[in-house]
This record gives sequence, C-alpha cells and structure tokens, in this order.
Amino acid sequence: MAMERRGSRSQLFSWQKIRGKKIERSLGKGIPRPNVYFAGANPMPVTFRVPIRRLSQTEFGEIAYELMGHVFAIHGEMGRFFNENIYKQELARRMSAVRLEEPIQVVFGSFRKAYFLDVLVAEGALFEFKAVESFAGRHQAQLLNYLLLCDLAHGKLINVRPDAVEHEFVNTQWRYVDRLKFQVDTEQWNPSLPGTATLQEYLIALLRDLGVGLETALYEAAVVDFLGGPDRVETDIAVVVNHQQVGRQRMRLIGPGVAMKITAFEHSRDGFETHARRLLAHVDLHAIAWINIAFGQVTFTTLTR
Repeated sequence: MAMERRGSRSQLFSWQKIRGKKIERSLGKGIPRPNVYFAGANPMPVTFRVPIRRLSQTEFGEIAYELMGHVFAIHGEMGRFFNENIYKQELARRMSAVRLEEPIQVVFGSFRKAYFLDVLVAEGALFEFKAVESFAGRHQAQLLNYLLLCDLAHGKLINVRPDAVEHEFVNTQWRYVDRLKFQVDTEQWNPSLPGTATLQEYLIALLRDLGVGLETALYEAAVVDFLGGPDRVETDIAVVVNHQQVGRQRMRLIGPGVAMKITAFEHSRDGFETHARRLLAHVDLHAIAWINIAFGQVTFTTLTR
C-alpha cells in the first residue's frame, strides 16, 4: 500500500479519498480494462501483443551472447554508417525469435500512451539499438523505462555508430509490486491554489496504478490529457528582465498563474529549486506545482515568488 505523509504523521493512503466525481470520470469508471499480458503476480496497466516473460540473468546472458555475436559480424561486414534499422533488419534475418518495434501500450482510464520495444528476443530479452556518437544518460533511462513497463530485470544497449560496437547492460531489481509502495509528502504543498488539489488527487491515483520509477514524460502526458490536452494546458508565458520583455517561453499550466513540473530526482533537489525560483522571478506566474517522483517517495512542493 502507498503511504501518505504530512509532516511527521503517516497513514495508509485510501483509494476512497480520490473517489470524487471529477476524478472518477477521468479514470473512465465503468470502462473495462483491456486484456493484458504481464510478468509476475500483479497485472500492470500495460497491454502487449505477446506475453512477456521475465528471464533469469543466466537466460538473458545466453541470448545476449548469441545476439552480440551476430551484431559484431554484421558490423564487421557492413561498417558503421547505416541507419540503425538496417542493422536490426539484418539481425532479425540471421537470428530466430526476434521481434522488431514490438508495440506496447500504457492504459489509464481514457489515457493511452504507445511505446515500441526496439528488439525483443524470445519474448523476454530486450535490446535497444542506437546509432549515435556515444551513449548518454537518456539512453539508459529509456531502456530502464521499458524494462519497468515490462517488469523485466535485464536489457542491453547497443550502439552501432562507433568504429567498434559499443554495448552496455542495463539491469533493475524493481518489480511492479515494489513500485506501488511509496510515501506521499505534502508538507510543503498548498492545495488551495488553482488546480493543485485536483492535480494531487489525479497523480496519486495514476501512481497507484502505474507505480513510480517510470519516465517523467509519461506522467506529464497523462496529466496533460486529464486536464484537456496540450491546447488547454500549454501556453506561452512572457519572460521579463529589468522590466523589459525578452521573449516568451512555453509552459504547462494547471490553473491560472500556476505552472506544473514533474521531476524524478533520487537525491538532492536543491539545484532544481534554486533555478525554479529564479525562473519565477522573471515570469508572470504565482507558483510552480512541483512533484518529485522518486522510488519510494513522492514529494509535492509548491514554489512561490
């Protein structure tokens, strides 16, 4: 169960707390959940075309060893300048049980978000191909997001652009049931500002279904959909320096004068807060509704001028 924490007090979070009519409608009450395949004992709100199975480290290692043998051979024959899709197509021709761009879909009420698994082997070994100069943090984060959505433990990044193939394991021990266990800290949250109470209720409901640890873009997309879509949420805000407007910046508003930002810092959040307050000093906003979603801890913070 998730926990809700205010100050030093903790109590069990109850689904009944968010059963207001507005939230119920947004969650699609009465709409049956599509049939889903899942790994483990708990179904996730993610739909698959094929059942995904969680492999042991040994099983994944054996598949990865075979796959990398093919990748090295293909790269040695074809060089490094082709589009990544060319290498994947040739891999699928040489190796059995390979699925390319396997679609999955996250489902929460009326919200839908599609992802495509780059290379799925034997319905449980996940590989993400890149054709870039070198790996970046966003690449590891992307593959981790896919692993968590599929409740898998092991994956591998493969970069075919360098002179020598670059490859890196990405592993996680987090299971879906573990990601549903989190505390909610609202000590520095002001639910009286426009849109903040509804945002808090919706996000907690979303996390009770999807769990923590996924990419922040997914959570933000769900919130934007709930609030009516980008046309209603996103707007250009004037940026002012020394009483002179220097431009406009697009931001997401949950209510008049209140912007929204979701982050996923696991450690210090001080740097973000410092720069967010500097931003507030130069835009016509009353506050930023900031939600940090970390493993085991969801912190709601209202930043004001």
